[in-house]
Amino acid sequence: MEPGQQRENPLGSGEPESGEWREESAAVETGERDDTLKNRSGDGGNEEITSKTENTEQYEEELDPRIQEELEHLNQASDEINRLELQLDEARSSYRRILTDSARKLNAQGSQLGACIEKARPYYEARRLAKEAQQETQKAALRYERAVSMHTAAREMVYVAEQGLLADRNTLDPTWQEMLNHATAKVNEAEEERLRSEREHQHVTQLCQEAEARVQTLQKALKRVIIKSKPYFELKAQFNHILEEHKSKVVQLEERVAKVKTRYSVALRNLEQISEQIHAQRGRIRAARERNRARGGRSSPVGAESEGVIQSGVYAGLLVTPPQSWRAKACLQASRRDSQLTTDESD
Repeated sequence: MEPGQQRENPLGSGEPESGEWREESAAVETGERDDTLKNRSGDGGNEEITSKTENTEQYEEELDPRIQEELEHLNQASDEINRLELQLDEARSSYRRILTDSARKLNAQGSQLGACIEKARPYYEARRLAKEAQQETQKAALRYERAVSMHTAAREMVYVAEQGLLADRNTLDPTWQEMLNHATAKVNEAEEERLRSEREHQHVTQLCQEAEARVQTLQKALKRVIIKSKPYFELKAQFNHILEEHKSKVVQLEERVAKVKTRYSVALRNLEQISEQIHAQRGRIRAARERNRARGGRSSPVGAESEGVIQSGVYAGLLVTPPQSWRAKACLQASRRDSQLTTDESD
């Protein structure tokens, strides 16, 4: 027989034709591959599906809306901190620049005017002290007025309580008696505060009068040097006012930076707490999955991981009672698995 030629089977010999043989071989190979895939899906398939399930759960945990919200707070606080710190650096630089310029200009003015500046300094110092004493007098006057108002209101409460007791003299209602005792205590406290505020007001008023008298005395004694050194002290007052404004701006920016940094720290702590909660939830889910596998004695089939977790009552850290449909589905899948194992053993 020549190469390339095939022997034809005689009719009725019982041997299959070449086309039928190739079809049967292909069918056998396909069945073997299916069996191999089935065998592999018993072990590695479950691991692959488990890995995919864990990755899906991890992806869902990463999409927690609380994390997104806290991240937005964190980014906003970070941007605001950077912006405020830039403004703070500029304000500090401006303050230092004005301070340097004021010192340079005042030194130049002092060199031109000479010794009259030192001679007139006690007068301007007395003026500064007199201004501060006047401000303290105004504050003491406000405190005294407030104490007088509180004392008057407390006395009115005592009057109301006394009238109530006189009206209910036959019943002797304890409520009115308690109100009278409370009002009397308030009157005593208000009286003490009024007397203290009055003494303080008198004291600061006397200091203010003494400071004003000293200013008048120095003004008469140093009239000529005061007039001559006036440009220097006016320039100094202007620079002091500008420096006070810039210093106030620096202090305000420092307070704002401190508040925003506090917000940043709070958002960071919230993120850490959320991460710990997610980690604890993941641990509970894994523990529930391991308990489910230990009870079954074999690896869970494809898609049974989430059902095992739900059946164990663990979902996001809460006890969950699964619906009846889930329980019926789980029982049906378990019966199908047992039937499949029985068929494989018989084969």
